Amino acid sequence: MAVSIHDVVGTVGVALIVGSYFLLQVGKVQSSALGYSIANAAGAALILVSLAYDFNFSAFVVELFWLLTSILGVFMTLRRERKHPRR
Repeated sequence: MAVSIHDVVGTVGVALIVGSYFLLQVGKVQSSALGYSIANAAGAALILVSLAYDFNFSAFVVELFWLLTSILGVFMTLRRERKHPRR
């Protein structure tokens, strides 16, 4: 079985999402952390890239919402940090 580049890209995306969720569950990262939202957005984007080559509608819908929600999290975190900068 040959592994294509889009399979590798999608697998990296899965690793980002699963890894960030694992870190959340073990208390190493907070859900409001910028890195958490960025990792989830990047992971979803990479999975969407892989889905462009091997399309699955239900997976596409999940990843699209995951990406949009993560982008919203990035903007909310940046706005919160701009209003209350760390010293």
